[in-house]
Order: sequence, then C-alpha cells, then structure tokens
Amino acid sequence: MDSCDVLIVGGGPAGSSCAWMLRPSGLDVVILDKATFPRNKVCGGWITPAVLDELEIDPAEYSRQHVLQPITGFRTGSIGGQPVATDYGQPVSYGIRRYEFDDFLLKRSGARLLQGEPVTSLERSGDSWIVNGRMRTPLVVGAGGHFCPVARFMGAKFGEETIVAAQEAEFEMDARQQARCSIRAEIPELYFCADMKGYGWCFRKGNILNVGLGRMDKHQLSSHVAKFLDFLKATNRLTFDLPVAPAGHAYLLYGRTTRNVVADGMLLIGDAAGLAFSQSGEGIRPAVESGLLAARVIATAHGYSRQQLVAYRTLLSARFGKSEDHWVTRIGSRLPQGWINTAARQLLANRWFTREMILNRWFLRSHEPALEC
Repeated sequence: MDSCDVLIVGGGPAGSSCAWMLRPSGLDVVILDKATFPRNKVCGGWITPAVLDELEIDPAEYSRQHVLQPITGFRTGSIGGQPVATDYGQPVSYGIRRYEFDDFLLKRSGARLLQGEPVTSLERSGDSWIVNGRMRTPLVVGAGGHFCPVARFMGAKFGEETIVAAQEAEFEMDARQQARCSIRAEIPELYFCADMKGYGWCFRKGNILNVGLGRMDKHQLSSHVAKFLDFLKATNRLTFDLPVAPAGHAYLLYGRTTRNVVADGMLLIGDAAGLAFSQSGEGIRPAVESGLLAARVIATAHGYSRQQLVAYRTLLSARFGKSEDHWVTRIGSRLPQGWINTAARQLLANRWFTREMILNRWFLRSHEPALEC
C-alpha cells in the first residue's frame, strides 16, 4: 500500500495552491483527481492581480504561452437597461482559460499526481485514512469543488444547500462570429437580473468568448439564460446563436453554508468549503487563499486531530469575515420585489455606485490586499 503525508482530493486552484505552498515543508503531498489535466472547466475565467501576487506568477512570463487577457474596464447594467461604461486606463484584472491555468498550477505544485482516478472509498484506520483501498495518509484535504466527495463524507447535504446555479458556454469564434460580436476583449460586460438574484456576463479572451448567467434562485434558470441571450441579440452585443450548449454548474457562497471545514484528519478548501464571494460569485481567489491558509496550518501542525486543525477555520474567519452578506442583501430581504427592481435599476445607472461598489468592492476586491503567507 502506498502512503503520503497529505492527500489532496482535487487538482484545481485550491488543491494545487495548497500543494505548492507545502513544498518547503518537505511533506510528501499527493494530488488525486478524477480528471486528467489539462481538462475543460466551466468558468468565466478571470483573476485579479492579487491572485498573481499570491501565487508569485509573473504576468509577462505566464502570458508568453498562455491566455492572459488584460481587462481595463467594464460595461455594467441591468438586463434590459442601459449599460454604464467604466474605464480604469490600466489592467485591473485578467481573463484566463481555466484548462490552461489549472494545468499550469498543477504541474508546478511539486506534488505527486494521481490523475484520472475518482475517490471510490474513504475509510478510517487508526490515525490514518485509507483512500481507494491503496493510499494511506494522516490528512485528507478536500478540494474537489462543490460536489467534493470529501465534503460529502464530512456531512455536506448537496440537495439541501442554498446554491448559485449557473449555465455558461465558452468557445472559439470563427471569422463570421467575430464580425457579429461587439464585445471587446479588454472590457467584459456584466448585466444583472432585475431582482438582483444573479447576473449574466460576457468575457472575451482574444477570439475565445465566454457567455453565461448565474442565479441564487435555481428555478427556471434556463429561461433566465434565454432572456439574457435575447437581450444580447437585441442590443447587438452578440448577434448569433451559441454554437455550443451552455453547461451547468453550482457553487456555494461564503456565509451561506453550514459545511464543516475541519474534522479529524480532514480539511475542506475552495468550493468544497463554500467560499465564493457572495456579491460576485468569484471562486478563484478564495480558493487560492484557502489553499494557502490551509497549507500554513498543515505545515506547522503537530498532528491532524480536529483540535489541531481548528486554527484553519479561525484563519478563514479572519480573512473572509463571519459572513459576506452585504447591506444591499440585508435590506433587499425586507423590501417588496417591485421596490428592489426600481432601486436596482437606479443604482446600476449610477456611475459612482457602479465603479466604487459593484466593481471596486464586489468584483475586484480592491480594498483587500493580497494575502501574505
């Protein structure tokens, strides 16, 4: 039977960041993933400079062989309303392709890789876990996304959680489609639903286009997506049918989940822990930061009991706060829907609110410096 010091289930940004941060510790780290990388990943695909800083990625070097689309502004508004243009005059974010980005992080993680192997069994044996009947480890880190098998083992109730459900498509446009797409690569477009329970987006990375919509209310998601696509056509933003069917996925927002993140010999990081930012739904930065914070605790722990790992939960609370619910959400839950729709249209048309609140605070998180590890 093989063995390792740490087994990470999931090779996405959370898992690979955790392994990368553990390299100086000398621990034998294995990453197990049911997919073989590079693999397709449904995701809008954008990161802020803070993520590059936290992972010590030189953007000039990375962009030599990978897509790294500078984002210098945004068009934002409500679906059916007039958009507001915000120009920063310099890159404030970057568009990426997840199949490239995740593969890059995984390969440089320094961990041993077990690809193309799902978790089929997880059993306790003394102070160790036996995974798939062939790998013994004292610590299992769940980094397998919303439906992570480690999260399920720790008691996550997938069908009973309040999730964000999304559908999106990413594809390479041909010459005809490029001519019929007015989305600019350096200026992504974000359009909110009238009830502010979700938003649609258009991210262009060269000739690659990602279009999607996510909502906290998963009911009738397809109809909301269809309405959004009709809006894009009516406004001449995108005047052709999507060549591929939108793929669905789900995730949890931080502060709206009761998932346990620590157990004896177990930790959850990234989407497995439900850490996406509540206003934007972004999951990459919190995934990376949770992986780095978990590594900090793992490297200094003297054993992996719940009591010895609880420092990780404390670090998460210190970094992300007890709850990400914003005053807009709290007030909105107490107002009639008609008032919310009217107020939302007015706020989304306000240039100061769009720049300072929606973009700087909710999406770019410019008020939060990069995590220091």
